[in-house]
Amino acid sequence: MPAALDQVFKAYDVRGVYPDQLDEELAERVGRAFVALTGTGTLAIGQDMRPSSKPMADAVAAGATAQGADVLRVGLCSTDMLYYVAGALDVAGVMLTASHNPARYNGIKLCRTGAAPVGQDTGLREIKALAEQDLEPAARRGRVEQRDVLPAYAAYLRGLVDLSALRPLTVVVDAGNGMAGHTVPAVLGPPLTVVPMYFELDGSFPNHEANPLDPANLRDLQARVAEVGADVGLAFDGDADRCFVVDERGRPVSPSAITALVAARALAEHPGETVIHNLITSRAVPEIVREHGGVPVRSRVGHSFIKQVMAETGAVFGGEHSAHYYFRDFWRADTGMLAALHVLAALGAADGPLSRLTADYARYAASGEVNSTVDDVPGRTAAVEEEFGKRDGATVDHLDGLTVSLPDGSWFNLRPSNTEPLLRLNVEALDERSMTELRDAVLALVRAE
Repeated sequence: MPAALDQVFKAYDVRGVYPDQLDEELAERVGRAFVALTGTGTLAIGQDMRPSSKPMADAVAAGATAQGADVLRVGLCSTDMLYYVAGALDVAGVMLTASHNPARYNGIKLCRTGAAPVGQDTGLREIKALAEQDLEPAARRGRVEQRDVLPAYAAYLRGLVDLSALRPLTVVVDAGNGMAGHTVPAVLGPPLTVVPMYFELDGSFPNHEANPLDPANLRDLQARVAEVGADVGLAFDGDADRCFVVDERGRPVSPSAITALVAARALAEHPGETVIHNLITSRAVPEIVREHGGVPVRSRVGHSFIKQVMAETGAVFGGEHSAHYYFRDFWRADTGMLAALHVLAALGAADGPLSRLTADYARYAASGEVNSTVDDVPGRTAAVEEEFGKRDGATVDHLDGLTVSLPDGSWFNLRPSNTEPLLRLNVEALDERSMTELRDAVLALVRAE
């Protein structure tokens, strides 16, 4: 087995450099451990386009069948397609992917039946402990079935959002050589004209990293939208569970604005219901949810927390500023493709361009996430709280890291990374100047020698 499991068992998945930190032996052990922990009778296994993903998927399947579970191999798929299989067929699932990470990485995402999340507090810690053991094989070896689920996945999504009666739109899609190159052609069609970019499945990512959160990876999409005069641009990450949006001018639309837009659509169909937003989304999101008659509920950052709160509240929708979007009618799982369909439906029903449609949803100036490497995370956080928390009219909470709201309408959140010696800062204010001043003041304390 490769290096210590502590290196690869993260907060929400198993992830590391292949084959130095994780390999087929570890994948087989995870397959055995997951079946042993859950007792699942059937395990669906999907994989992305990385060269190491199929051998890793083969190894998970070998471990699962040795432990007595039947295996449903769905082949190449996006992570949200794997969630669809887990939800629609009520089976547990494993996805082989490192999402937006560079080519040398791979990983294992797991979910229970009904697409219920598996994280450190919901089974991943126990899977790690079992993976370290030499488990006895089951008396019965499981069977393996191959199935193509792409048509059913696409039909399910199109059944949730009907695009057939909308005005024609030209949509540039940057798949980043990731799994959207496999799923988009099946889901998006007339009256849309799709202009594809980097649809060739290639886990070496020859054009750019499949991480749209980095502005550098949006430049090709922005240029192409302007070049062809498109109505909208969409960029997916490597496993296509996140979707970023660019308007007709080539300008990125904040994921907070997309959260607010989709929330407004959800509340029009389900009046008075609950919408979840994490604590680093724009405060425009809860404002707009209330304006549309909904109930906003604030959550910690991360899919396991969002999904837990959605289950507790029965929320119709949830959104994060990282461009993860969660839907009750998609088993509370995150799907960038369904969010994209809602954006296209809203734009196709509007008279004007996307920039006008989203203008009311982007009310404040935001810093985006600013990371700082620090030696003393608790000490730097305490220094920031000491400086800002005692200001007149300031309010402080510790739901996830440190959040300070100031009486001028500005706020910031400072929270530690789950895996690195980093502090992540998000700042929002009424205008760009106020945001910049607050951001720089907080960073001066965070980065003080």
